[in-house]
Amino acid sequence: MPVVTFDYSDYLKLFGYEISKDELIERLPMIGADLDKVEGDTISIEFFPNRPDLTSVEGISRASRAFFGFETGLKKYHIEKSDIILNVDPSVKEVRPFVTTALVKNVTMTDELIASLMDMQEKLHFGIGRNRKKIAIGVHNFEPVQPPFTYKAVDPDSVEFVPLTKIESMTLREILTRHEKGADYAHLLDGFDKYPLIVDSNNNVLSFPPIINGSLTEVTPFTTDLFIDVTGTDKKAVNYALNIVTTALAERGGQIFSTTIKYCEDSQVSPDLSPIKRSLSVNYVNKVLGTNMNGEEIMDCLRKMGHNAEKIEGDKINVEIPAWRADILHDIDLVEDVSVGYGFDRFETDFPKALTFGKTLPRHDLYDGLRSIMIGLGFNEVTTFTISNEQDEFKKMGLEPSGRVEIENPIGEEYSCLRVSLLPSILKILAENRHHPLPQQIFELGVIADEHFKNKYHLAAVKIDAKANFTGCKSIVDGVMRDIGAKYSINDKGHPAFVKGRCASVICDNKEIGFFGELHPKTITGFDLEHPIIAFEIRTDGLV
Repeated sequence: MPVVTFDYSDYLKLFGYEISKDELIERLPMIGADLDKVEGDTISIEFFPNRPDLTSVEGISRASRAFFGFETGLKKYHIEKSDIILNVDPSVKEVRPFVTTALVKNVTMTDELIASLMDMQEKLHFGIGRNRKKIAIGVHNFEPVQPPFTYKAVDPDSVEFVPLTKIESMTLREILTRHEKGADYAHLLDGFDKYPLIVDSNNNVLSFPPIINGSLTEVTPFTTDLFIDVTGTDKKAVNYALNIVTTALAERGGQIFSTTIKYCEDSQVSPDLSPIKRSLSVNYVNKVLGTNMNGEEIMDCLRKMGHNAEKIEGDKINVEIPAWRADILHDIDLVEDVSVGYGFDRFETDFPKALTFGKTLPRHDLYDGLRSIMIGLGFNEVTTFTISNEQDEFKKMGLEPSGRVEIENPIGEEYSCLRVSLLPSILKILAENRHHPLPQQIFELGVIADEHFKNKYHLAAVKIDAKANFTGCKSIVDGVMRDIGAKYSINDKGHPAFVKGRCASVICDNKEIGFFGELHPKTITGFDLEHPIIAFEIRTDGLV
């Protein structure tokens, strides 16, 4: 979890009210954090990662003003209009399609602000930015550049500039190999023949996202006007990041100025700090929390968490959510805020009303038995994600895409559907461990989504070894079926992921419940592996 370190006296300046250090240390964790350490006036707080708006002392002071009851409700920031325009060229659509910007003037660059800004930027890159893959933030000295700005994709050898921390000019391609940050994040541009760039009206380079800024716009202690850009692959995440950074600077006394982002088909003004509106049921809140609060009490709790709230008709409360609260995705997130505002220390504890004796379900006894059998056969258990992608589930296995549960708004191509088989997931584990010595043998007892879109438990295992063969795989399957006490038979089977003639199906009660054999070389190389592999997968519901 992100740890935010700040000075108590700096916090008090931002907070604007008197609060003792001891009281602050006692009450601040109740927002949703753990106290990490206190050394003199230096306080370190570990916040839950679902609150990216609390990754800076500025965000913490804003949240605590509401939580401690000094300034409840939605904090409003005034935004001045500006004539700054950023033109978005269609060439960036395939590389890094989304961008948003803002200008913050009259900022006093204290040592505390510089440290907080750099720390917040890195935490946002790691958190909602997925290590800059999803979003990347650029903070620039506005004075040396001249709008309008242009965001475009260019040939990596056609443009050169002096990147931050260097004194020599480099092309974009050279930056990816010769600059420390370029080497760290070069993988984000793998497979693209053009790289994104932000330039001003004189073709001065501000930023080479998501890699590095230009030295021309380097922020110094004398900088007063900051131009901020956020680029990425997720429009919502890009906007949230800009809102968090600009409002943090406004907490330091900066004045936010809007900019206009012009796409070919439309334009938008940023930042947009308009609150997000939701309605919340009083009965739903009380049902989830086990409380008996009325609407007014719930609204007070929401206001303590920085929301605007007012009672509307019937059971519903109208809630206005701050534009920097990236964690509010569902009504249950607002219920969580109600519980935090109410105070976890106020929830009553009680003993169970009845004494009962529990036991495991028969199916879980089966699962425990299967795990014991596989461990006894020398296999190591792994647990992998239930979210996968069409490439791994079908193409690499030689199958045609069929019934699967697709994710409507995936965070990336790697996580686009629920898995239909366990084998691709554990083959990826082998690929991650290919630098370890052979043999390797692993298994997983996990959930897949079948052709009827229902969750089913499967058992799958793989063994990679120079001497792996069909006979060895059959003996493993025989051992599993024998020890579990299942009556079964084995028939020939054709499967595109396996070598022809070296694949068989497992039959129970005249139904196929699984298959096993030697993987085809195309399947092996498809998962970046080299040595022979045997594998099997069995439906556990066919065993009982």
